[in-house]
Amino acid sequence: MDFVKSMSIAASGLRAQAGRMRIISENIANADSTPRAPGAEPYRRKILTFRSEMDRALGAQVVEMGPTRTDTSDFRIKYEPGHPSADVNGNVKYPNVNMLVEMTDMREAQRSYEANVNVIGATRRMIQRTIDILKA
Repeated sequence: MDFVKSMSIAASGLRAQAGRMRIISENIANADSTPRAPGAEPYRRKILTFRSEMDRALGAQVVEMGPTRTDTSDFRIKYEPGHPSADVNGNVKYPNVNMLVEMTDMREAQRSYEANVNVIGATRRMIQRTIDILKA
C-alpha cells in the first residue's frame, strides 16, 4: 500500500472518531437535562453509525460517518413532585443517557483516534526515511 492511501485511510478514521466524540460529548452534556414542560420528552441519547465507502480516487475503502440514530430505550424516571417538569404523578423524565456507557464509548473513540494518529506518524516517518535514503 502506498503512503498516500495509508494516510488518507487513517485521516478518514480520525474524522469518524472525532464525530463520534462530538456525539458522545453532546450526550454527556445533556445527561441531566429535563423537559421544558410537564409531560414533554427530555433529550434522547444519540448514537453515531459508521459506513464503509470506496474512495475511487484512492482505490481504497475508507470509513465515513453514517446517520445519527436516536436510542429508543426508556427514559429514567425520578419522583420529584416539586420539580417544574414533573407530571401529575410527580414523576420527572430524565434522558436515557448512561454515564458509564458514554465514558466507555468515549475512551474507545479516543483510543481509535490515537491509533489513527499513530498510523499517520509512522507513515510520515517512513516517508522521511525514504527521502533520507534517496539523498544519500
